[in-house]
Amino acid sequence: MLHIAMGLLVFLFQSISKVYFVGAVLYFIWKIILGPKKDKIFNVFLACSYFVGAEVFFRMTKGGLSYEASKYLVIVFTVMGMFYKGVSGKGYPYFMYLILLVPAIVVASITLTFDANFRTNIAFVLSGPVCLGVAALFCYERKVSHKQILDMLLYMLLPLVATTTYLFLYNPSIKDTLSGTASNSATSGGFGPNQVATVLGLGMFIMVVRLFLQSPNILLKVLNIALLGAMGFRAIVTFSRGGIFAAVIVVGAFLWTLFFRSSLRQKNQIMGSFMLLIVGLAITWMISSTQTMGLIDKRYANEDAQGREKSDITTGRVDLFMEEVNGFLESPFLGIGASRTKNKRVEQSGHHLPSHNEVGRLLAEHGFLGIIILTILIFTPLAYRGKHQNSLFFWSFLCFWFATINHSGMRIAAPSFIYALSLLNVTYEQRSVHRKQSKQPI
Repeated sequence: MLHIAMGLLVFLFQSISKVYFVGAVLYFIWKIILGPKKDKIFNVFLACSYFVGAEVFFRMTKGGLSYEASKYLVIVFTVMGMFYKGVSGKGYPYFMYLILLVPAIVVASITLTFDANFRTNIAFVLSGPVCLGVAALFCYERKVSHKQILDMLLYMLLPLVATTTYLFLYNPSIKDTLSGTASNSATSGGFGPNQVATVLGLGMFIMVVRLFLQSPNILLKVLNIALLGAMGFRAIVTFSRGGIFAAVIVVGAFLWTLFFRSSLRQKNQIMGSFMLLIVGLAITWMISSTQTMGLIDKRYANEDAQGREKSDITTGRVDLFMEEVNGFLESPFLGIGASRTKNKRVEQSGHHLPSHNEVGRLLAEHGFLGIIILTILIFTPLAYRGKHQNSLFFWSFLCFWFATINHSGMRIAAPSFIYALSLLNVTYEQRSVHRKQSKQPI
């Protein structure tokens, strides 16, 4: 209720967004520094989780002190956590990963054109990768309980509730703002549809987790389905498909893991919740289709407003990726330099098009070192999984990272921090067994 009210207040008085941002920063710093010693690390996780969920809301309402503020805050909070509790020596692959990012900065100092803002461009493309590296170092093999993971997801969810509320108030009538089947900033709070759909897709995943793991009665199930439907509707009507596809993949990974780790009785309960989920999503889609006058169906069928099939289902992303492959071939060892791909597009076409695919960007801007970076990012968590198979969310977190970086790059902090969460050592509370003591003869 508090975050619904926050969404309403920011809509009515947008300047409150800056107060909200500063207040949240001070609150979490206070919790980390002055909180009990045993809770400091957990408070770091809660702080990072909250700003991961709030990042796009602060961007669309101009509340953050800088565009990349949430990424910087995740870095600051995790460094504070390292100061209090150190890092695992076994996380050395991520030290290597951070070092391998440096040569691209040196190359960029030579290759970027004179009119390009060096500091801003470098910060834009490397703040996400650095955020991932620092967060991964902090999280690697760090013990947390299953309940603490659920609390982290809740802290991500709360600002997403405020975001959803703001979107309904900003754009109450979808039909009045439709102009075709392309991504629509008017239905996305006047902000980038891709980022909005991505974080709302994350919110949908968290709502599914709460539906299956934290809804012991029908009232809570209905409440969570309603919130899931509201977020799903706002994500769908952005007309940005990447966030929705990512949500489907992540939810599928979670349900697959949950189902095969459950007992027969639990599987029956899961199937009941699954049927409720399907009904809720079907109703959400029907409402979305009605509100968009069928345009959303054409969008997902890769058709324009007249029903003609579009030639490129990726809306130009393949062309951008091929440009990045050409950049790799042009300079295969050290790459063409951080942010040079965007700089080249400005030179050639005048369009400020950032990379949508982190894999392609790494290859183009880091060259052979980019291949090593990708190898570290993919195989380190898989090797870690071989030794620690207790996390229910490992595949979900890893899938979210991989799906997001392939349609939206690392423009937001979410894929960086959630990737790092896959490296946690999750423990489960053991139920205490009370045995009746037998009376000993005297």
